Amino acid sequence: MSLLTNVMDHSLDEGYAEAAARRKAAGTGELPRTVRARLGLAAGLVLAALVVTLGAAQAREAAPVVAKERQELIDRVGSETAAADKLEDDVDRLRDDVSARQRAALKGAGESDGAGLVEILSGAVAVHGSGVKLVVNDAKEATSGGDGDPRETADFSDTGRVRDRDLQRVVNGLWQSGAEAVSVNGQRLTSLSAIRAAGEAILVDNRPLVPPYTVLAVGDGNRLSTRFQDSPDGLYLHALQENYGIRTAISTEDDVRLPAAPSVIVRTAQPSSEKGSTS
Repeated sequence: MSLLTNVMDHSLDEGYAEAAARRKAAGTGELPRTVRARLGLAAGLVLAALVVTLGAAQAREAAPVVAKERQELIDRVGSETAAADKLEDDVDRLRDDVSARQRAALKGAGESDGAGLVEILSGAVAVHGSGVKLVVNDAKEATSGGDGDPRETADFSDTGRVRDRDLQRVVNGLWQSGAEAVSVNGQRLTSLSAIRAAGEAILVDNRPLVPPYTVLAVGDGNRLSTRFQDSPDGLYLHALQENYGIRTAISTEDDVRLPAAPSVIVRTAQPSSEKGSTS
């Protein structure tokens, strides 16, 4: 109780009281008493008020200008965006027109050769029929490595990732085993398609793919599956599964549907005028 009583009676620390007494004795604890000091204080207050008032007035005058410039910038961004969208639409329209003309040229060549074989082999038309479905995926360990991203490290063998050359061997093995048309993740392949790596991603015709990689092939399903699994490329894929944990699954399908290639390149050859030369 004595401690509580002392706290109540002496709520102000003695050090604060002594400092206040010293300031009062030195004459610094009160407002200036002379007329000169008071005029100086008043002038300072007036000057501070003037600065604040001028700042507020300038800000108020500049506000409409800033708002106008902001609106002009917004309008300019909107206009440029609309122009870019229009150009993109024009590019898509022209690309579709070029593709249609290329398919028409191939269709004419197919009719002259019979059975439209050129259209199928070039990927100019969508196809369907019996075939196989082959799914290739990274190893289970790869999906949890590298802070959840198996493509953060450069060593494919240690992470159990599917490489671009692995996918190349799968596709080439299917072609060699008798496939008539092949697609990877819905991307139709042609004789000019490229499967390559860019950084840590696998690109098919410059389009990035993500695992699992679903490879569809049209052909005699049972025969195609057997020939592929017995081929060097099928054995290579099996070795990847055994040694690195790459996950694979192959099955025969009664009806496999493949879209047409998004862009068909038409190339023609002309006989050389020189005798005995080839082109």
